[in-house]
Amino acid sequence: QVQLVESGGGLVQAGDSLRLSCAASGRTFSSYAMGWFRQAPAKERAFVAAISLSGGSPTYADSVKGRFTISRDNAKNTVTLQMNSLKPEDTAVYYCAAGIGIRSWAQAYDYWGQGTQVTVSS
Repeated sequence: QVQLVESGGGLVQAGDSLRLSCAASGRTFSSYAMGWFRQAPAKERAFVAAISLSGGSPTYADSVKGRFTISRDNAKNTVTLQMNSLKPEDTAVYYCAAGIGIRSWAQAYDYWGQGTQVTVSS
């Protein structure tokens, strides 16, 4: 089992930045690829970014490429999502997830956090 807890969400204006963190506990954090997903009201959960066990091979959705950066610290059991140049369409609940490999579909991830709300006003 891996327990995941997200933090760092909030209400910001368009163009601002936010840094989301996900703290992991339980089984070996470094054994899992980590991903970030988001879900806006009345929409399906969507892939945002993912990173490999070692912190390499970051992968991004086209909608966030160049604005968001995923990173991880295996010594601290954390994964972060730095979000810059935020847009109103980035408004969603953001979830971190742990899985076996870098995948862009939610079903590939075994463990999920409870989510943190990000709201971007125009």
